[in-house]
Amino acid sequence: MKRRAGEREKELKKKKLLEELGENRLPYMTPADADFHQLWKTKYSKLIFRKSDTIPEELHQMVQEGFLTLRKHDCFFQDLVRIKGKDFVTPVSRILIGNPGCTYKYLNTRLFTVPWPTEGYDIKYCSPGVHDACKALIRLNDYLHIEAVKALQGQNLFETKEIKDSTVTDREQNFATSFTEKGSVSKDQSNCCVSEDDYISLKNRTSYNLTLLNYMDPLQMLYLKQEPYFGMGNMAVSWHHDENLLERSTVAVYSYSCEDDLNMTHQHCVLAGFSPRFSSTHRVADCSRGTLEYIFGQCELALQNLQTDSESMALSLKSLETAVVKQVEEIHNEVEFEWLRQFWFQGKRYLKCTDWWLKPMAKLEEFWRKMEVMTSLVLSEVGKEEQIEEQRNETLSCFLLVLTERQKLRKEWTARCQSEAAESLPEDQKPECHPFWTDDECNMPLPYDLEEVIANLQNLVQSVE
Repeated sequence: MKRRAGEREKELKKKKLLEELGENRLPYMTPADADFHQLWKTKYSKLIFRKSDTIPEELHQMVQEGFLTLRKHDCFFQDLVRIKGKDFVTPVSRILIGNPGCTYKYLNTRLFTVPWPTEGYDIKYCSPGVHDACKALIRLNDYLHIEAVKALQGQNLFETKEIKDSTVTDREQNFATSFTEKGSVSKDQSNCCVSEDDYISLKNRTSYNLTLLNYMDPLQMLYLKQEPYFGMGNMAVSWHHDENLLERSTVAVYSYSCEDDLNMTHQHCVLAGFSPRFSSTHRVADCSRGTLEYIFGQCELALQNLQTDSESMALSLKSLETAVVKQVEEIHNEVEFEWLRQFWFQGKRYLKCTDWWLKPMAKLEEFWRKMEVMTSLVLSEVGKEEQIEEQRNETLSCFLLVLTERQKLRKEWTARCQSEAAESLPEDQKPECHPFWTDDECNMPLPYDLEEVIANLQNLVQSVE
């Protein structure tokens, strides 16, 4: 609710600003303006720009060949995102590549990494070219991590010197170039102004665990919005701040134009421009709730409340305490709506690159099916009159809320899979409403549509009040 209120407040501010502007536009600076570099230095000091010739040519070649290979294999996809309750297909095509089992969520859509080659993981790619492209991107990722650490160390040294030396009144105008000219700064050199804890924090803030690749061809992108505040022309991506990032982490962007972009703290947009181009945006995604390790741990926690009789093999619940039931059913919802439905909502797109995600998703679905059984067991138990009345009432009320949320979300996801935007996607990228079953399928303990179940629970709640 707090986030929604904040979003409404932002929308009102935008509306008010546009009304005040009318036909006018806000002024903005380019490198040609005299005060551009001073503004960069004072307001955007952590924005660091490196020219292409500072990056090893071999790395350029590997990465750019990787971009083209991924495009050749149709591995860039337009995402089906949700904004203000409506589904939209993104003008920009994307693919997420990174650590195995990592995900990145934006605009109510969870993307799943095509894993880059990682020791200890058996990853089968659809072609050697896709393997090489992913290998090139982890090489770029490692390079950008090292360069980001050097740059931030250098900035700490520079800022400390500037504070101590009161005679220094101005820096070199080309702020970004000064970093390039300094070259690398070792950890030992930075110890004078960076503590061990700060250094570890700095490394964590630059330890990119994935990259979101973008491809755009402005001439093929129809119905682009005009930038509304500054009159900058067509936008490929509207004003936004990046989501799902580790707090205070950095973002590194490698941009490649086929013919010849600040993170969650700063609003930014991407102008369409005129030429086709790729970008690789390396991020430290907040994976506290977005990895397979996390969600498997949640499943194991939930399934601790399920027991099997050693003789009859009958299933039962260890506890009917309200807190336990609530925790299990919320994990049930998380697995279904944040993982299973998110994955299948993107159709069979990932098979163009690798089948790596199929096994873990099958395992997740197996856990989810057990949780469906657990829900049916709760239903059976709360209907028994021998339950302690106070605990029964509390469990009933809590259980009803979670099931009502589940029913609402199932309806929403079913509708999203059948939306006009969904139907516009290529056949292999069209959303699949999964898990889904009909009442005739006897292998499921509960119906897909929970309306009748919820109505019976509501009657039960009323009868005990």
